[in-house]
Amino acid sequence: MKTGIKGIRRVSAVAVIAAGAVLSAGALAPVQAATVATPTITAKGGFVMNNGTGKSLYTKAADTRLSTGSTTKIMTARVVLAQPNLNLDAKVTVQKAYSDYIVDNNWASSAKLIVGDKVTVRQLLYGLMLPSGCDAAYALADKFGTGSTRAARVKSFIGKMNTTAKSLGLTNTHFDSFDGIGHGANYSTPRDLTKLASSAMKYSTFRTVVKTKSTKQKVTTKSGGYRYMDWTNTNPLLGTYSGAIGVKTGSGPEAKYCLVFAATRDSKTVIGTVLASSSVDNRTADAKKLLNYGFAK
Repeated sequence: MKTGIKGIRRVSAVAVIAAGAVLSAGALAPVQAATVATPTITAKGGFVMNNGTGKSLYTKAADTRLSTGSTTKIMTARVVLAQPNLNLDAKVTVQKAYSDYIVDNNWASSAKLIVGDKVTVRQLLYGLMLPSGCDAAYALADKFGTGSTRAARVKSFIGKMNTTAKSLGLTNTHFDSFDGIGHGANYSTPRDLTKLASSAMKYSTFRTVVKTKSTKQKVTTKSGGYRYMDWTNTNPLLGTYSGAIGVKTGSGPEAKYCLVFAATRDSKTVIGTVLASSSVDNRTADAKKLLNYGFAK
């Protein structure tokens, strides 16, 4: 029994010494937090930042110029919302040129605006950002550009888009269209588009529009009656990713599948972009991976 007790005492002493060593080591070298694995995405380019601090959280070819598709429409909305003395309830009459444009561009994405209807600027912003209406984009460019002809007004509006890009420091961005149906010189980068979206999100109207899953808008018809326009948001994150608040999808033969995204959790907003993802599903998966990573950082 005595030998056993001594043995126990020796073991206890060793345990105490070992524990002390661990405690001492712990005091000198705190246990490090587990590192979060950097995600792999199919998109050619990606960028994520903390919207509150502007800190970069993830980069992949973040400054490589790529086609933007309909994510271009973020700038279209940004230019409209920055207009001095903007009246969101001002009415715009839908012109035949807007619907012809949809047909001429192989039935481009459309808000299905009807010639002769009177729609408000606010409604055009919903038609622009939810169903990604190229007709709504055309209407806004025609309304807010300057010039005596429609062509001149559109050219003026695109000029405003590029001036705004410069003012925001988007050095790798250029627009040659109001909707993303480019003519060889419509490009941006994941970093630039994220910065653009962050700027646009400072406008309360923009925030309200891009987080809307669907809307029914009452518009005035040519005869003075009314009809309802139903628009559903193309952003797959709304309603499927906790905290998602925007922003805009894009696609096209050259652009492939793009998504500018944002979400807020516990007062932290993560915002980012994926460009040239390989499919609709992979675009969504890429965005979710980057959001998860952004919130974990």
